[in-house]
Amino acid sequence: MLEREISRALTRLGLAGRRVLVAVSGGLDSTALLHLLHAQSRRHRLLLSVGHVNHGLRGEASDADQAAVHALAGALDLPVRSLRADPRPRRVGGPSRSRLTLQEAAREARYQALHDLAAGLGAERIATAHTADDQAETVLLRLLRGSGPDGLGGIPERSPDGVIVRPLLGVSRRELADFAARRGLAWREDASNAKPDYARNRLRLHWLPGLASEFNPRLLRALAGLAEAQQRDAEWIDAQVEREVASRIARDGRWLLIEAKDWAELPDALARRVVRAALRRSGGGREVSRAHLLRMLGFLREARPGTHIELPGGRILRREKAGFRLGPRSAPPPGGLDGESAC
Repeated sequence: MLEREISRALTRLGLAGRRVLVAVSGGLDSTALLHLLHAQSRRHRLLLSVGHVNHGLRGEASDADQAAVHALAGALDLPVRSLRADPRPRRVGGPSRSRLTLQEAAREARYQALHDLAAGLGAERIATAHTADDQAETVLLRLLRGSGPDGLGGIPERSPDGVIVRPLLGVSRRELADFAARRGLAWREDASNAKPDYARNRLRLHWLPGLASEFNPRLLRALAGLAEAQQRDAEWIDAQVEREVASRIARDGRWLLIEAKDWAELPDALARRVVRAALRRSGGGREVSRAHLLRMLGFLREARPGTHIELPGGRILRREKAGFRLGPRSAPPPGGLDGESAC
């Protein structure tokens, strides 16, 4: 059953005949993924290699993880490479509000390292071991933190550029544990996964099991279905957003020029997404809340020339005669910011 699901995922992801780097941490999920892909490699003509990212956050245990991954790849006669990627330097400097969490910094460092490893090994795709449990955790965490509809799409099966693929998103961690037990597989346990310091761990260890046992034993499937439905809707909506962005926004160095036309006529749901896209393209989208989006949209619809508002991330939105200008407060556009403030 599990093997059939993986085979279908490989076909759906178009991996036949591809060079695939398998991201292996040494834990249960990635160890099982590597064995499952190795078992399917002849049928789907996969050219596999193994990549490991050592964050160095657990000292000797991190080095032992790396050694275990190299031993596993050697046992399967697969090429393997590791990179050290300490996430802590990514958190240095800047205000605490905009600073990455350790988990966010580690994720950024990990994906950068995996892309570097893939390039070095000639891999066209990078397979990660995200499961249905990871999907459920992500959707629930975003919901609890007040995410809008876009956040409920969860983890996509493939990245926008198609390089990152996640063949296990339809597979539960319990299924992988059963598979590993049947095959007699060994894996490394990360002790930090059992600590209640992080919200995801608390959700994984306590909240999700309780919800599944008391409310819905098919909770993982229900949340996966929600994420997939939202992803399909988002694909259509994103196309509309891109059309609006292309017609309204242009780049001028470090600034974005935004046309003033028809903001009042644009439906709120579409207008907010265009505003969010503008903020992200200007480099100031990380700290933005719903309140910031509404404030910026209100300004776009009603501002008088010569006024401006300040936004998170050191951004400023200025109303000029010809339209709007969005960019960094630290680099004023020609003419400065002499107009009246709307703050």
